[in-house]
Amino acid sequence: MTSYQSIVDQLETLAIPYEIVNHPPALTTEEADAFIEGKEGVRTKSLFLTTKKKNAYYLVIMDDSKRLDMDKFRDLAQTPRLRLGPPELIQEKLGSQPGVVCPFDLINNTDQDVQLYFDRAILAEPIQTFHPGENTKTIFLSTDDLLKFLDAINYPYQIIDL
Repeated sequence: MTSYQSIVDQLETLAIPYEIVNHPPALTTEEADAFIEGKEGVRTKSLFLTTKKKNAYYLVIMDDSKRLDMDKFRDLAQTPRLRLGPPELIQEKLGSQPGVVCPFDLINNTDQDVQLYFDRAILAEPIQTFHPGENTKTIFLSTDDLLKFLDAINYPYQIIDL
């Protein structure tokens, strides 16, 4: 499992600045938003999706205020029917669990078989927020630094319009 400390260690190794806000456990995006109200940064949603046969995997990063149009994403990704990935598959592919999945978990996906997609609109935001391995913390970092992290671990990503 990706731990908060391993994420922080990796960011510090890469000299990527970040800010952490500690808060009570957030079980929904609404709760998480309330704990960080007034702080600059787009609230993200990280969705781990898989095909019906569980032979293709996707991590979609988008603004948490948007709803994912699964049909549109399926067409953009040129993939068959999709569903949310079950907890055991999230653990296997990302070393994470539902509710705290984030792009930092891709460091655990050594096969790089999880395709990463960003909604173009979210990348226009200067600051991104995620739960870094646990739901009692929210991490804030610049969008450029998030992409720097992905480049440092050689993880490819695609930008799409959702």
